[in-house]
Amino acid sequence: MNNSHTSLSRRRILLGAAAASAVTVTGAAAAHAAPSTAAPAGEAPPARGARHLVVRDRIAGARLAGGPARFQADLHERLDAWLAFWSANSPRVWSTPVEVEGRVGAGGDTFTLHAIRVTRDDETRDAFAAGRSDAAHLATLASLHHHFPAVRVEADGALRVADGPAGWSGSGEQVAFAVTACRELWGLRTADPTNWREHVSRAGHAIDPASRSGWAAFTRASLRRGLRTESY
Repeated sequence: MNNSHTSLSRRRILLGAAAASAVTVTGAAAAHAAPSTAAPAGEAPPARGARHLVVRDRIAGARLAGGPARFQADLHERLDAWLAFWSANSPRVWSTPVEVEGRVGAGGDTFTLHAIRVTRDDETRDAFAAGRSDAAHLATLASLHHHFPAVRVEADGALRVADGPAGWSGSGEQVAFAVTACRELWGLRTADPTNWREHVSRAGHAIDPASRSGWAAFTRASLRRGLRTESY
């Protein structure tokens, strides 16, 4: 895609996650022992609920490279919503995504994204590619943080998500993304894991990004900055 995107360091994001974890303080509460749920001798243990898996060959209308895959139904619905959101905030000269390359986990509840392809000027192009460190990569990471609670950058640049409701949790991955987004997309070069929220506030972001609504607004704004669509 556009080679003019600012070059980013994927290694910085990976190292940032470790640094963010070091400054995250978590409280511990004493846990009461739970009563035993073991079945009496001679009785079979209760059956676990079967996972609802669905076979799909598309995500939000974009064909899935490699053919149909088995997803947990909730994950596929969330992926549909995510890709539609990504597309709605992408440049107008791009088509809606025509192909998504990724891998579904064995249990159907995780997805690892490798590429998003669109057409422009009658050519199919990679709008996002795992192996390319640019602003579009960070923008796509922002869009996934907008929709999923756990997003991990793999060593090869692929983005792995686990299903669940999105929102701020203060995880090392979220803080590492936020700091990198501040530095690379917002121009806040001195942001770090301890002060990035203050930097974002001074930059005119009205809502605390470490709140549910603030995190949604921050990730959306970061997506648009990365894809250079913040002006419309």
